[in-house]
Amino acid sequence: MRGIIIKGVGGLYTVKTEEGLKECKARGRFRYDKDKPLVGDRVEISLEGSSCVIEKIYERETELIRPLVSNVTQAFVVFALKKPDINEDLLNKFLVICEDNNLKVTVCFNKMDLVSPEEIECVNMVKEAGYDMVFTCAKEGIGIDNLKEKLKGNISVLCGPSGVGKSTLLNALLGREHMETGEISKKLARGKHTTRHSELIEYEDGFLVDTPGFSSLETIIIDKDNLIHCFPEFEEYNGECKFSNCSHHKEPGCKVKEAVEEGKIHKMRYEFYLKLLQEANDRRNKSW
Repeated sequence: MRGIIIKGVGGLYTVKTEEGLKECKARGRFRYDKDKPLVGDRVEISLEGSSCVIEKIYERETELIRPLVSNVTQAFVVFALKKPDINEDLLNKFLVICEDNNLKVTVCFNKMDLVSPEEIECVNMVKEAGYDMVFTCAKEGIGIDNLKEKLKGNISVLCGPSGVGKSTLLNALLGREHMETGEISKKLARGKHTTRHSELIEYEDGFLVDTPGFSSLETIIIDKDNLIHCFPEFEEYNGECKFSNCSHHKEPGCKVKEAVEEGKIHKMRYEFYLKLLQEANDRRNKSW
């Protein structure tokens, strides 16, 4: 039988097949091959008496490290407009990670009842970068229909820091209480971690992933040559600079820098790019 892993806890995997849900263990060889099954994997399973065993993992189209999920096609990057306040660098980290993993991105700004979007500068930053945006108030069900239209036929991940309302948003999308939701810590203004594992939740002809919340990301490790392709607003200028190998930093005749000066590329995005470029150069120098 073939199926897709929708949940994995403690070495047991729930696989959705045409014959229903099957609880499976993985063959021992996967541990030796260091190819542990992931939620989202398309697999082949066999029956051994009353037990089911994962025999084969089909090639993955995408593989996210954090959250550890495979074959995701699009990401809803969820941030609250207020409570907690937006960390622009963290937002850009999520966007770059999604680009590096070839995911279609929609930025969901939640808690729009707390502040006007026009008051938040990073909303303009995201808009100018060319990303689709949706404004929601998950508790009130506002904007949910706009998200539902984007779910069909995809494996979609909800990602973002703690406390922005991902679990509340998921419950609103599903129309039922699926994940426990938590209150914001008044002392730290951070969200309490309410989601404990990654799981695929079937929705119409697609799947949703809810993931453990986190408020910071480790250093993004992206090759210097790939970095310029993680900023979609650079694409029309890549290859148009004076030097074909322009890194859009100190080189003369750089079209990206000109676009920044002319206000066609948001300054915050470009400054974040330079920060990642410096990190990439530092890693390369250390390796030498």
